[in-house]
Amino acid sequence: MNYNEADIARLREAVEMSAISGNSAQPLGGPFGAVIYKDGRCVAKGFNHVLAENDPTAHAEVWTIRQACAALNSFDLSGCTLYSSCEPCPMCLMSAKWANIDKIFFAATRKDAADIGFRDDELYGLLKKGVYACAVPECRDEAVRVMQHWHQKFGTDKGY
Repeated sequence: MNYNEADIARLREAVEMSAISGNSAQPLGGPFGAVIYKDGRCVAKGFNHVLAENDPTAHAEVWTIRQACAALNSFDLSGCTLYSSCEPCPMCLMSAKWANIDKIFFAATRKDAADIGFRDDELYGLLKKGVYACAVPECRDEAVRVMQHWHQKFGTDKGY
């Protein structure tokens, strides 16, 4: 993917956000930051809040996606670009995809994160192996009925 000087500057903003978490007196979460831009303006900034909130989903990217959705009053972030201080973990990457974020740029890699003890690379490995070893076929029909009822009632054309 091509990038330009503006992308580099915005990525540096994400790194600055990671420093807020990394430089705090008490650990807020990992040293990760993110910013989201749309139409040339910043709509959200955030850093990791996992420890501060006791929330394993409060990664910088997810936190920032939540802020951007609130700011834009939409779950659909089409037209937005996510800048992250580090390659998004699988949860963050998929959250960005569910939000329809158009582009993702990052600075450090998941291997860089692994070098300081984060498990992102391990989680990507799990995805390659498959994580659905615990599907319980006895409950499938019930779950599918609920999903079909919901689809008939609401449809899935909204990009959920």
